[in-house]
Parts: sequence; structure tokens; C-alpha cells
Amino acid sequence: MAYNLKEVMNKPERLTPGHRLCAGCGAAIAARTVLRALKEDDKAVVGNATGCLEVSTFMYPYTAYEDSYIHNAFACAGATLSGVETAYNALKKRGRIDDDVTYKFITFGGDGGTYDIGFQSLSGAMERGHDMVYVCYDNGAYMNTGIQRSSATPRFADTTTTPVGKESNGKVQSRKDLASIMAAHNIPYVGQSTFLLGMKDLYEKAEKAIYTPGPAFLNVMAPCPRGWRFDASDMVKICKLAVDTCYWPLFEVIDGKWILSYKPKNKLPLEDFLKPQGRFKHLFKAGNEDLIAEFQAEVDRRWEELLNKCENA
Repeated sequence: MAYNLKEVMNKPERLTPGHRLCAGCGAAIAARTVLRALKEDDKAVVGNATGCLEVSTFMYPYTAYEDSYIHNAFACAGATLSGVETAYNALKKRGRIDDDVTYKFITFGGDGGTYDIGFQSLSGAMERGHDMVYVCYDNGAYMNTGIQRSSATPRFADTTTTPVGKESNGKVQSRKDLASIMAAHNIPYVGQSTFLLGMKDLYEKAEKAIYTPGPAFLNVMAPCPRGWRFDASDMVKICKLAVDTCYWPLFEVIDGKWILSYKPKNKLPLEDFLKPQGRFKHLFKAGNEDLIAEFQAEVDRRWEELLNKCENA
């Protein structure tokens, strides 16, 4: 079915208003958009690793979710939902689940609970082939506990554990390419997306992930206005700059085939993405031009590698 923004927005909310996430939080936008991709008659079991999304949408016995919801420990989102999916199949085999109702299994984790602490259980769930979707809302740091660096934090970012100072230019290491690592698990579907006007790319990838049999992984850049230090009203602008500079390319991997979702007509310089963010303001001081050039070279290299995987799409 062709994407229709009006129809999509009129679908019932599965993450309801009244949660305690910050105004303009990228995690909420990611969760709402992904859950909208569910068919209206289908039910979901939603899992959630400890993090910003969990602490702000759930306080026992209250939850902002319309579907069944499970909060699990930081490291266990993949393991928990894979267990639930297995239990569901066992009950269905015994005739204890109504065949007229379709259940989908979707779990959310931030980059701390996905790239780092939860990576082991995520990898195991994907390798075992469970019919589930893991969604990483990647806000580039451990935002819930004070903006500490994670392996998703980009190079040179100023965080509370990689503070900029006389002896430091921020984080030393490059960001982990988790979508490529997930693709190496040979799972049926991997998608990388973010928030652009209309949410078309994210919605369509979420729909594919949910309704592709077997394990699926979505990596969603979900900017944190507080941690990245930009005005929340600039959310879409920041996301578009990330895509147009090729810092955060949009692509899919379907049954091993790499497909580029978007190729900028005019690739912008990386500094256009960095400059609006307070966490990179030190890069624009006199004498730091080489750091931006170094970062640009890394982005260019990764972009060329992606184009080659997509057969120079």
C-alpha cells in the first residue's frame, strides 16, 4: 500500500500522551512511529531495556503503552523478547492462543542498552532466528544517567565522560557501525533510518521489519536535544543534515542485499551537521580545522564503503 501521511497519522496511538519524556525527545518519536506501522487489528508485546524511554513511559503499575509491555534490565531486551516469542509459539502449538489474533514482538533499547550493555543478548536473539523486531533509538550517549559516552557516540563529541578541555578534544574513538554488524548476522531485515518530514522512510522500514518473518533490526537516529545541545524545534533540521552530509545514511539490508534508500543530490560538508550542536562547538575554535577534516575523512570513507555494498546505487 502506498504511504499516505494522513492515513498513518489517523491510526490509533499505541504510545499514549502523558509520559514524562522531555519535550522533543527523539526516543518518543521513534517509538510512536514504529508502533504506528502495526496493523490496527494486530496486537504487540513491547519490550524495553532500562533507559530514557523506559523510565519515562513506565512506572509500575502505570504504563503509556496500549499494548502489553515488559520492562527488563539494561542488558536483557533481546533475551527477554526472544523468550516471550518462544513462549508464545509454545502456547500456540498447544492450542492456548487464539489463532484469530496476530501478535508481534517489538523491543526498544537506547544505544547504551543496544550497542554496549545489551549487545550480547541482542546478538544471540538475532542469531537464534526469533520472529521479533529490535529497535535501537540511537541518541548517541547514555542520556538517562547524565550524557556519558557510549560506543554510538561520535568522535570528538563532548560528554560528561569525554569532557572537552585543555588536554581533550572529546571522545577519541569512532562510532560503532552497529547496523553493519547486525547485517553480518545474516538476518532477513536490517534498516537504518531517522526522522525526516512525514516519517515516510522510518514508517515503511518499521512496517517491513514487523511483517518480515524472522529477526529484524532497526537502527534509528533519535537525537537528544539536551545531550546534543540544540533547540528541540530543530529536530527535523538536525536529522536532515545528518542524512545530507552522509553522517547517517539511510539504507536497508534485505536477505543480504544492501539497498540505499536515499542519496543526496548535493552532499553537504560534515561541518553543516556539527555546527548547530553544542557538543561539537570546540571543533570550530581556531586551530581545530584538522579535527573537522579528520572527521570528514572518516564519514567519506564509510559513505564510499556503503555505496560499494549497494553496488554504487
